[in-house]
Amino acid sequence: MNENFPPKTNLDGRQPKSFTINSTLVRLPHLTDYLPHLKPQATPLESNHFYHPSDEFYLSHSDVIIRRTIYDLSTTSLSSSSPHLSYPRAGPRKQIFYNPQNVRAAIVTCGGLCPGLNTVIRELVVGLSEEYGVPEIFGIKAGYRGFYSMDPVKLDVKMVDNWHKRGGTVLETSRGGFDLHKIVNAIEDHGYNQVYIIGGDGTLRGAVKIFNEILRRKLHIGVAAIPKTVDNDVGIIDRSFGFQTAVEKAQQAISAAHVEAESAPNGIGLVKLMGRTTGHIALNATLSSRDVDCCLIPENPFYLEGKGGLFEFLDDRLAQNGHAVVVVAEGAGQDMIPRTDAASQKDESGNPVFLDVGVWLKGELKRWWERDHKGELFTVKYIDPTYMIRAVTANATDNLYCTLLAHSAIHGVMAGYTGFVAGPINGNYAYIPMDEIAVTKNEVNTKDHNWAWVRSVTTQPDFVRS
Repeated sequence: MNENFPPKTNLDGRQPKSFTINSTLVRLPHLTDYLPHLKPQATPLESNHFYHPSDEFYLSHSDVIIRRTIYDLSTTSLSSSSPHLSYPRAGPRKQIFYNPQNVRAAIVTCGGLCPGLNTVIRELVVGLSEEYGVPEIFGIKAGYRGFYSMDPVKLDVKMVDNWHKRGGTVLETSRGGFDLHKIVNAIEDHGYNQVYIIGGDGTLRGAVKIFNEILRRKLHIGVAAIPKTVDNDVGIIDRSFGFQTAVEKAQQAISAAHVEAESAPNGIGLVKLMGRTTGHIALNATLSSRDVDCCLIPENPFYLEGKGGLFEFLDDRLAQNGHAVVVVAEGAGQDMIPRTDAASQKDESGNPVFLDVGVWLKGELKRWWERDHKGELFTVKYIDPTYMIRAVTANATDNLYCTLLAHSAIHGVMAGYTGFVAGPINGNYAYIPMDEIAVTKNEVNTKDHNWAWVRSVTTQPDFVRS
């Protein structure tokens, strides 16, 4: 029996809209841009005695990842709009621009601690050594200053075998110490021709300067960065490594604060989480823990007194439930904390030194209750798990992520790319120009669905004065 079915339509009865995407590939720096005499050679992966990759394992210049994937077809004309950016997909290439036997690789960790640092170091060593047969791999101690002030540490597969099971960084780290010419001179003097830099936004800005100086000197040195920041504030990529571990550990602090709060009459549990300029840890920990009554982040200013303020909300929540939990990111409320000239300082990485919003807010809560509820029982339990969160060993998800980041960076450098960052975009690993990612910021968009979900599950104020 033949039946004629009508063409498929949308739920509103309209015909579905077809479209094409106008995409522009972001150009990645390559060694041959300034060293045109370099000749490619076949990757040693092809001649591995044990592992024989399929053709699908290798990628080419035509493999790309489109940055933007969400559109409103009722308002967007994709074919006529400005080009949408796409990036080279990360992974091994059939041709490389190094003789692996002549590679001297340097690995450095800079800035603060983050879960997964040792996993990245380990996998860089394992990938360089076992996949490509690189004989000389060195660790730079104590961050950027270690290039010119300390002897490097020779690394091998046996030495780093259990490093992924440890928190912190075995290579040690520090802030500051960035002296461009001393660093590049040291790289040149030691004969390093591949440099892997692991760090956050300040480290990435330094990495851009190192790459540009190497470019100016026309040196056969590949530079790759692996973005590290527990705050998840690096732009373009989906997330920074260590972030999911940090959220998981933050939930333990929130759970403890909840127990303390509900175990006392009119109890408030106050938890300060990492997040100097962005509230991603606080936001995600709030959504996943489900014990939080109010989440305060830098991107959404709040106020204490008056209608729609924090005190009015907590007064209502305590009257209903008898307890409340407040999560505050370390960068929130900085404009309300009394600040002296001596407090307006920056650390060695150039980052502003924030005042302790947790201690300040605890004091304000106590003063409020004493003023408005004099004689009534009240308790504030303040928990600051900041350094506990960033010093722990990476969980399984972050360990997997760190492994793929490290191997992506290796394949990119071996293929001749330089001045890039390896990271996931829409779930797929890509190579992104270092100078582009160093100037971007991944802030919480308080107008998108993630923040709307927080508001809906906590029913907290929007802190917009009428």
